[in-house]
Amino acid sequence: MYTRAVQELVDELGRLPGIGPKSAQRIAFHLLMVAKEDALRLAQVITEARQRVSFCVRCFNVAEGELCEVCSDARRDPSVICVVEEPRDIAAVEKTREYGGLYHVLQGSLNPIEGVGPDQLRVRELVGRLGGEVVTEIILCTNPNLEGETTAMYLARLLKPFGIKVTRIASGLPVGGDLEYADELTLGRALEGRREVDA
Repeated sequence: MYTRAVQELVDELGRLPGIGPKSAQRIAFHLLMVAKEDALRLAQVITEARQRVSFCVRCFNVAEGELCEVCSDARRDPSVICVVEEPRDIAAVEKTREYGGLYHVLQGSLNPIEGVGPDQLRVRELVGRLGGEVVTEIILCTNPNLEGETTAMYLARLLKPFGIKVTRIASGLPVGGDLEYADELTLGRALEGRREVDA
């Protein structure tokens, strides 16, 4: 239906996460309609990012050098490590401006159905950090879904013998949400994670 070059562009765009066939077509035709310089600039930025960006040797966040910006920041508290699934999760936590420690990126979550076990994640490297760094707390900040919960439970059991405080982020009702629309699991978590109200 399309020329070979256009079809290849649509196919490659369709391989991106969250981009379906219709979106891939729209993006492809948008790129063909914009000024040639704009399309070439996008291609150049993608190429440069792929060449310059790697993973931090300490926490496995994205980095342009050996260490990422967080690990390079001397103002961060090195005694607390927040464990996340993906580098983009760090950006979400940082937006809160509530956390000042370091991170560890697992680069995924446990998913036995898809063949993702502890050996496919950066679990060994996390345990290795506990021997070389003075860590007092590990915050498990995995997603509140089946894979994230399984990963958090696995890590909690694995880390228990180290005698380090292991915490899990609270989950529950979103601000502005109504109780009648909450599912049982979410409401149960909200009740489980309740705290005393200061008067």
